[in-house]
Amino acid sequence: MENFENIHLDLSKQSGRCRLAESGLGWKPAGGTDPFTLDSSAIAGAQWSRASKGYEIKIFTRDNQVIQLDGFQEEDHDRAVKAFKIWYGVNVESKEHALRGWNWGKTEFGRSELAFNVQNRPAFEIPYSEISNTNLAGKNEIAVEFNLGAEPHTNGTNGVNGNAGKTKNRGRKAAAARDELVEMRFYIPGTVSKRDANNEDEDGAGSDAEEKNGDDDQENAANAFYETLMDKAEIGDVAGTTFATFQDVLHLTPRGRFDIDLYETSFRLRGKTYDYKIQYDHIKKFFLLPKNDEMHTLITLGLDPPLRQGQTKYPFVVMQLKLDDEVNLDLNMTQELLETKYKDKLDGHYEAPIHHVIAKVFKGLSGKKIIMPSKDFTSHHNMNGVKCSIKANEGLLYCLDKSFMFVPKPATYISIEQVSNITMSRVGGALAASRTFDITISLKSGGGDHQFSNINREEQQPLEDFFKAKGIRFKNEMLEESSTLLKAAMDQELASSEDEEGVNRGSADEDDESPDEDFQAGSDSDVAEEFDSDHESSGGSDAEMEDADGDDGDQEEESRPKKKAKT
Repeated sequence: MENFENIHLDLSKQSGRCRLAESGLGWKPAGGTDPFTLDSSAIAGAQWSRASKGYEIKIFTRDNQVIQLDGFQEEDHDRAVKAFKIWYGVNVESKEHALRGWNWGKTEFGRSELAFNVQNRPAFEIPYSEISNTNLAGKNEIAVEFNLGAEPHTNGTNGVNGNAGKTKNRGRKAAAARDELVEMRFYIPGTVSKRDANNEDEDGAGSDAEEKNGDDDQENAANAFYETLMDKAEIGDVAGTTFATFQDVLHLTPRGRFDIDLYETSFRLRGKTYDYKIQYDHIKKFFLLPKNDEMHTLITLGLDPPLRQGQTKYPFVVMQLKLDDEVNLDLNMTQELLETKYKDKLDGHYEAPIHHVIAKVFKGLSGKKIIMPSKDFTSHHNMNGVKCSIKANEGLLYCLDKSFMFVPKPATYISIEQVSNITMSRVGGALAASRTFDITISLKSGGGDHQFSNINREEQQPLEDFFKAKGIRFKNEMLEESSTLLKAAMDQELASSEDEEGVNRGSADEDDESPDEDFQAGSDSDVAEEFDSDHESSGGSDAEMEDADGDDGDQEEESRPKKKAKT
């Protein structure tokens, strides 16, 4: 028996003791009680190589799984190799990794993992059990998505005793660290012959694809890589029997048409470009929301973790279905399974509108409650949704019993428990503001605000009634604005009436200066001064001005041409 201390199993954070014996190997975490064991008959191969914590032994099992033991010292090599040779009949192969840092090489599909080789040395390996999905991201580009799955066990391991690497534990290594690699993309140019593409040992993904010529039919190397990876990683097939399939369902988020395949523990969205595999455990909310056009209904799934498409995350899946589309469906399920596991949850046959069938089947398989609009709210036009906008995106805001939901884009969920207060305000010009208003939902504990704009003024009273029914604090700033506008209008009207009174009285009573003694009401000098050159004003102001100007005034008067007398 050989013992090794400070060994980490499958990238676990906690170290433990590894023991090699004739019957098999075992690993027990320090201070833990749940050990991991592997029978000697399950060991198919092993590799020794450098790793992050020293040296590691990578074990390949007969059911095509990979187990990593990291933390060995260089002097442990001989003891480990001897034990594997004598007790398990396995030669431990020493592998040197490529350290050049190149990102151009060749992919190799092994029994249990995908290797990326640079100059015939592995740069990195990806166990098939860590791959959740793969998509054709472009003509020559493949996206490989990794599991974000299982949470570590309390003993520090990510495997289950005797079942490490099984399907139900996919993602155990990816979930071991705080930062996770969620997607990797391969650029694969050229073509490859179909004969070589079907070879399990070699699948051209680099320069080899350009060297293979012959009379065989050629296909895109990226497509060949995609199909091989789908087969090796058992994507799709691993889910088991398909219970039901709904074809060509329109999705608003992510946008496109997808076929929906329902399995026992997961469902799959299959599109022309992208495929998504989603576990039922990832569904946190299930909404059935009728649209205001009375022709469609929306099925919305809240997901955690969200779907990923490159850098884009989709925390909600929004389907749009026609109300008058009927479907006739027989579940691909044995009668025994219906009467045991899914008793009172599923029926063997459905004949109803498609949105009802999808909702019932999803509810039966996932066990999630269907959330529908609250009975405490009805819009002015007797609809369930309120038409509004988030910035430039139009949609419908639904008032639910415990939350608000805006769909389709960006799908926004707001729990009523997190709402601090709601402000109703009017923004914009006078004409527009009189017909629409905005509401701003402020969240507790500094959670930010959500603003919904361009709501029809007719929806004000139904919304206020719903806020009161749910005990939500709200403030109507539109009443304050109306009072302010009314007061301003009254002040303006009062000011205009005072101006009219001032014109009737004249301005003598408002002038603080001394009265004009030269003014005579009976004088006709206004007309005469302008048109009669012989007229002499009866006032003394002209004389005073002449005295002030002196001789300059006389010269100017002489030089000014005389006006012609009227005839």
